[in-house]
Amino acid sequence: MWKRGKRGRPCEPLPLELCDLCGATFPEDEAVRGYVPDSSCVHPTNDWFDGLRRVTACGAAHFAVVRDEYRRRDFVPEELWAAKIDRALTGGTPVMTLEELGRRTGLHEPEIRRAVAWHNARRRQQSQL
Repeated sequence: MWKRGKRGRPCEPLPLELCDLCGATFPEDEAVRGYVPDSSCVHPTNDWFDGLRRVTACGAAHFAVVRDEYRRRDFVPEELWAAKIDRALTGGTPVMTLEELGRRTGLHEPEIRRAVAWHNARRRQQSQL
């Protein structure tokens, strides 16, 4: 049951955020946010943010820990390219040629081939586990 405010109207829910490090919830206006490099992350609509992950923390100390964790992680260009290809292949009209895929992703043919090879090797590794 919703708590009632003055005059019998329901209270507005407080917008909450979730800390990416500790999982604590806190008011949205107290969030510390920023972008960290992450080759597994592509933005669904704006390729300007490809390779960047937005993180949220409950304070500057937790943000610094999350940022440092991502700094220690390898940035793998082929992983980013594979994610761009996946976005192009799963959205909109089907891609027919390497040239069209290149236009949609901004990648050149050698990058596309390296991304596909990386993706296939990764799938083989996962299937062996």
